[in-house]
Amino acid sequence: MRRIDLNCDVGESFGAYEIGADAEVMASISSANVACGFHGGDPAVMRRTVRLARDAAVAVGAHPGFPDLVGFGRREIRVTAQETEDLVLYQIGALAAIAQSEGVRLRHVKAHGALYNMAARDRALADAIARAVRAFDRSLVLFGLPGSELIRAGEAAGLAVASEGFADRSYEPDGSLTPRSRPGSVIHDVDSVVRRAVRMVEEERVAAADGSEIRLHVDTLCIHGDTPGAAELTRALAAGLARADIAIAAVAAGPR
Repeated sequence: MRRIDLNCDVGESFGAYEIGADAEVMASISSANVACGFHGGDPAVMRRTVRLARDAAVAVGAHPGFPDLVGFGRREIRVTAQETEDLVLYQIGALAAIAQSEGVRLRHVKAHGALYNMAARDRALADAIARAVRAFDRSLVLFGLPGSELIRAGEAAGLAVASEGFADRSYEPDGSLTPRSRPGSVIHDVDSVVRRAVRMVEEERVAAADGSEIRLHVDTLCIHGDTPGAAELTRALAAGLARADIAIAAVAAGPR
């Protein structure tokens, strides 16, 4: 039976502001990317989200982003490699402390939003993220776009890596994600998302926005927790993968 990790960005509420359907998606996913307080989340939300994941037997990973609550971490910020390494290390450490208090060990790291997309093409930023992950815990798995600088940096640093596909996002012909500023960048039709996800796993292919075909290998599939209808979408995706005899399981941790 084929296996795929199904991850979701969660813990992105902040103070009085509720974002996402964290409790609802936990039953369908295998990995949770928990915001660490910079683009979203706060200490109370982080702890609550870790508990939800623990109780659902879902692997917990850090989801570090730019310090940009107003822009939800989706605006590009000019940062040096050292600043990037520091802000990623800070966020991993913050979540790890909360996770440890709840009896949970972090499994992976996935950069968020603009930081993720910038590191996909900028090797200096990718190396900085990989250094932060390695410095904290060499067993953590680094998530990134297939064939990206982030995946290459993780491999060069001796980390386990997981190539990530996006079931609910449109792709450009070069394999990058369609910018959210463009119409159609987020796919809302549930059946389309399920078909695309199954095809990514079975055929290692996905259709780009211009209709061309992209070849990509994926170890994990992402659903965004802040997408409207995320709970329904995640349940449908899990059911669709099961119908295709694709098991959902968290990615294995790297060597310690």
